[in-house]
Amino acid sequence: MMKDPDKKEFFPLEEKLLKRYYAESGVASKPATLDDYLAKVVRPTLERHKQAGAIAEKFEMAYLRSFDVSDPSRDDADRIYTKWIAHGTPPDADYKMLQDFIFRYIAMECGRLGLAVHLHTFGGDGSYFRIAGVNPLLLEPVLNDPRLRKTNFVLIHGGWPYVREMGALLLKPNVYTDISSQSLEFTPRTIAQWLREWLEYQPDKVLYGTDAYPYAATMGWEESAWLANRNARAALGIALTGMLRDREITQERARELATMVLRDNAKSLYHF
Repeated sequence: MMKDPDKKEFFPLEEKLLKRYYAESGVASKPATLDDYLAKVVRPTLERHKQAGAIAEKFEMAYLRSFDVSDPSRDDADRIYTKWIAHGTPPDADYKMLQDFIFRYIAMECGRLGLAVHLHTFGGDGSYFRIAGVNPLLLEPVLNDPRLRKTNFVLIHGGWPYVREMGALLLKPNVYTDISSQSLEFTPRTIAQWLREWLEYQPDKVLYGTDAYPYAATMGWEESAWLANRNARAALGIALTGMLRDREITQERARELATMVLRDNAKSLYHF
């Protein structure tokens, strides 16, 4: 699965994280069967996160592979896992099937535990990032899976450049998005274009966010939080002002929508 230099950086970090989960689960080495892996590592890890106050599990899938998630059978997943234990890393096609099965399992467990699933949906960093693979429409078979309708998916960063596709997916009962990262990458007027569409369509599914982080010595967490917060609020103001001028909403509704995006939608989703 390591086809480019970007992934050569990511996969060792993922392996390090997996070893930490093993240690925290009291597992010394890779479990012999898929059942053991799910029961002794995956489920206990999710339950620990929930008990520690987590509200979601975030996937970096977009940096590592496409959103094209198949639906393999348990028998196929068992076969691939057993072969992996016996003979080492399986062929890419089999490895993807195993990933797909485990992703759906984690998403189902998140629904059981009341954890949202966060997915990076944005053209990401790195010169080898595959933008076509981050099209959120690729997730539609997952979002339509009846087994996962109790799981809320937050497609974070708003899906750029697929912002209209994102708006359409907000029709799904278990799909949300936020404007984090966008407010660090674009001007408020640019963000306001698609933000207005979302607010006209599904205003209760749109969340505020910053993606604040210590990006560099010249822009730490404080600076990025301030900048993202300023741009996000300005974009929201531009979108709502346009709706007011076009007589789509009243001033009272504009205040209500602003409060929903900045606070109430997250309160409702995460049960704050």
